[in-house]
Amino acid sequence: MSSMSQATPASKKLFGHPRGLWTLFLTEMWERASYYGMRGLLILFLVASVQTGGFGLSDQSAAAIYGMYVGLVYLMALPGGWVADRLIGHRRAVFVGGCFIAAGHFSMAIPIVPTFYLGLCLIIIGTGLLKPNVSTMVGDLYPESGARRDAGFSIFYSGINLGAFFGPLVCGYLGERVNWHWGFSAAGVGMLFGLVQYQMGGKYLGGAGLRQDVDPAAERRGWKHLWAVVLATAAVLLGAALLTRTGVLHLTLHGVAQGLGYFMLALAIAYFGAILLLGRLTVPEKKRIFVIFVFFLAAVLFWAGYEQAGSSLNLFAERLTNLHVGSWEMPASWLQSVNPIFIIVLSPVFGILWVKWGSRAPSTPAKMGWGLVMVAIGFFVVAWGAAYAQGGAKVSMAWLIVTYFFHTAGELCLSPVGLSSVTKLAPRRLVGQMMGTWFMGTALGNLIAGLAAGGFAGMSTGQLFGAVGKVIGIAGVILLIISRPLKSLIGQENVPAAVPVSPQVAVSEKALP
Repeated sequence: MSSMSQATPASKKLFGHPRGLWTLFLTEMWERASYYGMRGLLILFLVASVQTGGFGLSDQSAAAIYGMYVGLVYLMALPGGWVADRLIGHRRAVFVGGCFIAAGHFSMAIPIVPTFYLGLCLIIIGTGLLKPNVSTMVGDLYPESGARRDAGFSIFYSGINLGAFFGPLVCGYLGERVNWHWGFSAAGVGMLFGLVQYQMGGKYLGGAGLRQDVDPAAERRGWKHLWAVVLATAAVLLGAALLTRTGVLHLTLHGVAQGLGYFMLALAIAYFGAILLLGRLTVPEKKRIFVIFVFFLAAVLFWAGYEQAGSSLNLFAERLTNLHVGSWEMPASWLQSVNPIFIIVLSPVFGILWVKWGSRAPSTPAKMGWGLVMVAIGFFVVAWGAAYAQGGAKVSMAWLIVTYFFHTAGELCLSPVGLSSVTKLAPRRLVGQMMGTWFMGTALGNLIAGLAAGGFAGMSTGQLFGAVGKVIGIAGVILLIISRPLKSLIGQENVPAAVPVSPQVAVSEKALP
């Protein structure tokens, strides 16, 4: 029998890569299209008047809902990965997560309040199941390390860019120009496309994502723990809702969102403190854990600014930006597609620069410092533009486009090197936990980015963006100043090689919990 006849679907190649890569590429593309398509509409829908089909919420309430949503989407990656590892496997977690996401979008398409919030909860759960595990499956397709594996991940992450580009174009047009709920429905249809091709292409995945060495006793314990957490969480939420309704508690959406942020920050600080003070670490390991904590704080500030693209900057696009192209007015959410374009253009440029500079390239702390400075410059640009938006005047789209250019440059300085440095600096036995804290920083930054939009009507737009730029800029300058001492704390002795991270991974951290 010829080798051709012995070939299995899982062993087939396409453009030199496993055929299963393209199945996962399309799954990721459709999921990101649905996520960014809906995200571009979310805060605009929440603040839109009831007469136009929106909820008519205040900026502060809408920002709190948006902030909790995007923050929890990232935070749920931690339990999502645990469920896949311990209970259902990565392959099933991706499919189940996609089903939750599609159901969530279709639930939001029903024009009543309870189904809207139910939809947000379903999407949060589904994204937590799908996002961390689809990337794990890509790694399973490449048991070897090296350039071919890196190239595979680069192709996979380009699906994020593609989905993030066309999702807001489709959902944004339908939502803003036809009906808000049509935009939410389109996001659900996109996720269904992803699920159908995922199932059809499953034969090309081979053993990727399948569970190995299942322990029935451990699985039963895992299910018991999961249900205990679910029931406890439901009881707390129900109790808080009842106490608020009866007047015993005085909770507001903004207060709950702030409380969630304080809880996440306190949890991270307590964890790092316990590791440093009580963990059985060598002195060099303690130094590197401290550096990871500094990077964690930098990541929180970075994403708190960067992710305002979907909140305060989205409101700026709708209210204070001239969206006319000739006689035609562009939907405000279409500007959400600018960042993916810059990522596609600039990722190879930054990759070439780091390689070309070699030992002359800035250190990891310095790169992250420059990332913060770039985001700050972006906010100073849009604050400058906001100064011209007085008395009902609207400013050119160029202000936001230039802002997104600087933000993308900052992302490519901070995100991939930060992700790689955590895997490099953390002790081997703590790599998973350190990655969890890193993504908690991403979640906290997203939550803060949402809350920032609550001040959009409370102060002048220029003041809001200028204040954000100052805080992030000062943090960036401080990080640049202390970059040399941090580099000395990192040291080189006994530091394991970093996991290779291609430039496109910058997008993976933005869009991948």
